[in-house]
Amino acid sequence: MSKLAEFRQLEKHLAEQLQALEALKGDAGLKKEIEFETKLRDLLAKYGYSLKDVINLLDPQTGRRVPAVESKAGSRKPRQLKVYKNPETGEVVETKGGNHKTLKEWKTKHGAATVESWLSK
Repeated sequence: MSKLAEFRQLEKHLAEQLQALEALKGDAGLKKEIEFETKLRDLLAKYGYSLKDVINLLDPQTGRRVPAVESKAGSRKPRQLKVYKNPETGEVVETKGGNHKTLKEWKTKHGAATVESWLSK
């Protein structure tokens, strides 16, 4: 792109932005916001407060940082070892979870409540 074409393109873009700026200057909502901000800053200066002071006054939790969340994998309490002893056969099963093959067989044969009564520890 030649320098002249680049210059004209930038000039056109600047004219569009100036037109948008003039349209915003006439907006009543913008004037109201500017007036509010001016009065708020004057009031803050009069009483010697900053925006952070006002935010902390209105919402104290906002200023505090939330501690980083620890990973769930390492923070879980380890499962307790359970020892079941079959009174009929004397067989002992040690498990930390309920997904044990022999324990499942016992529960289907004798019932879950009966097998839970065999819990030693």
